[in-house]
Amino acid sequence: MKAVVKTNFQFPGQKSLYVGKVRDVYNIDDKMLAMVVSDRISAFDVVLPKGIPYKGQVLNQIAAKFLDATADIVPNWKIATPDPMVTVGLKCEGFRVEMIVRGYLAGSAWREYRAGARTLCGVPLPDGMVENQKFPTPILTPTTKADEGHDENISREEIIAKGIVAEEDYVQLERYALALFQRGSEIAASRGLILVDTKYEFGKRDGKIYLIDEIHTPDSSRYFYADGYEERLAKGEHQRQLSKEFVREWLMDNGFQGKEGQQVPTMTDEIVANIADRYIELYENITGEKFHKAEDCTDVEARIERNVTEFLKTV
Repeated sequence: MKAVVKTNFQFPGQKSLYVGKVRDVYNIDDKMLAMVVSDRISAFDVVLPKGIPYKGQVLNQIAAKFLDATADIVPNWKIATPDPMVTVGLKCEGFRVEMIVRGYLAGSAWREYRAGARTLCGVPLPDGMVENQKFPTPILTPTTKADEGHDENISREEIIAKGIVAEEDYVQLERYALALFQRGSEIAASRGLILVDTKYEFGKRDGKIYLIDEIHTPDSSRYFYADGYEERLAKGEHQRQLSKEFVREWLMDNGFQGKEGQQVPTMTDEIVANIADRYIELYENITGEKFHKAEDCTDVEARIERNVTEFLKTV
């Protein structure tokens, strides 16, 4: 299957198209969004030159399963998944922050900690921690939601003081994010995994807060295998993980961190295939189900257009 890296559909009632790093979002009558999860892949806020076959399907189907599994905690935007790569849902006004919950000192948080930081987004961090160590309790480290370029760390106090999110709403977002992380951690544990950290996005519609976008996917979350975690931690070894961090590590090993003047290393067919396999591996581990590659892959764009158009005729 060739990777789907660009779409340009004309759906019934379509008003506009927003192209994000990975998702193409079609505004339907200002009431719904048809979100096409492409096979594009980004790291360090840069879209890499090659897409990853089946990545869009993996992300879309994991997100759909977790939206269903957490609907009792917070209402979410999903209405239906008319195609393996598409979710159609309610159009909400997104909050201008991403709620990042961290249960372990890993990734960018570890890199800052190693450089000497002892607060992150206004949250104090204990001295003497090591990479991938569990926090006493999960912490919230929000970022601003950037249309272009890098998201920026920001504290709870700054968000409220600057009026980015009203205090009443922000308190509710905190509650929702921590409850979602708890549920995600429980589901991960039942599959022999550890949910290390993740991000959530929320929006508002008719005065009501909704969970929007993806949830608990390898693009928005980091997972470790529980088996062997303690032993590796004690030895200072890398954890076995299922997340996009392995892509970032490959890029860093090849001299790329998204900085000016740096070149993305060559993505060979082997690298692309390996990344695709890792995404499928995460799907099967986190859902406990075998991944079934979507049928009708000869012309994926035509399949998506047909499936979404037929669905929109029914609503």
